[in-house]
Amino acid sequence: MISYADFITLLFGFFVVMFATTQTDSAKAQKVSESVKKALQGESFKDTWALLLGEKINVKTPGQQPDAGGAKPGIADRSGLTLAQMQPILSKALQQEIQSGRVAIHMTSRGLTISFPQAALFPSGEDEISPDSYATVQKIANAMNQVRNPARAEGHTDSTPIHNSRFRSNWELSAARSIALMELFTKFGVARERLSIAGYADTAPIDKNDTEEGRRRNRRVDIVILNDSAAKAEPDRPPGP
Repeated sequence: MISYADFITLLFGFFVVMFATTQTDSAKAQKVSESVKKALQGESFKDTWALLLGEKINVKTPGQQPDAGGAKPGIADRSGLTLAQMQPILSKALQQEIQSGRVAIHMTSRGLTISFPQAALFPSGEDEISPDSYATVQKIANAMNQVRNPARAEGHTDSTPIHNSRFRSNWELSAARSIALMELFTKFGVARERLSIAGYADTAPIDKNDTEEGRRRNRRVDIVILNDSAAKAEPDRPPGP
């Protein structure tokens, strides 16, 4: 039985290699090669057959452990997601943060928006992200890596002018916070070329600025995972290698 199983495995590998050599898509051939390697190491042939048939498969890393940043496994076990599919998964992963008001998630005409109140990330008037937020950002970064959509970090302030030794205006503060969030995402594995930043100061409020509650809501940083129509408005990017 053992000899027979080894023979069938080798025969399977032989035909897969023959199939791969007929393909002009080098990226797909590489995926086939990786799947064959996993199959020969004793993993299931299911994913390999799915790849050969052109089906989308769920990628799951055996023995995957939580990241040092505190993110829980689960989001990273999926690939090829649409924004609509990603929203409930991310909402579940961030359930505690959403309930505590530290994060809000909603779909807009531009894509999936994850909104951080200023107090959840930054001390007042500063652009240094609190380490307490790293685990939350890690979870979002894990989810972002399951889609190919570009994303934009957008900083917003209230209408109260700022002028200190570091920032001369709310424009500079909102842009600096966007950059800080973008840099943190890159540290958690999101490709830099997928990201952009914007600083809106107080020009895009979501509430009135004549109450403290309204100003608190307006002070925020959003990460917008752009849908196809919004991505078309972005500058053209050079093709990848």
